Amino acid sequence: MTPAASRALAEAEARRRKYREKEAAMPKEIGGRGGKEPGRYGDWEVKGLTSDF
Repeated sequence: MTPAASRALAEAEARRRKYREKEAAMPKEIGGRGGKEPGRYGDWEVKGLTSDF
């Protein structure tokens, strides 16, 4: 693996770790829709119907 590829993988892991820490620090949602944040993944799903935005 090239040094640039190793550096890119290390940077990506650092970003994932930072995101997970930020996500864990957020208060838990009560009565929410569950699942991952739709703003991040690009669609909303309610009762089996999905709408992209």
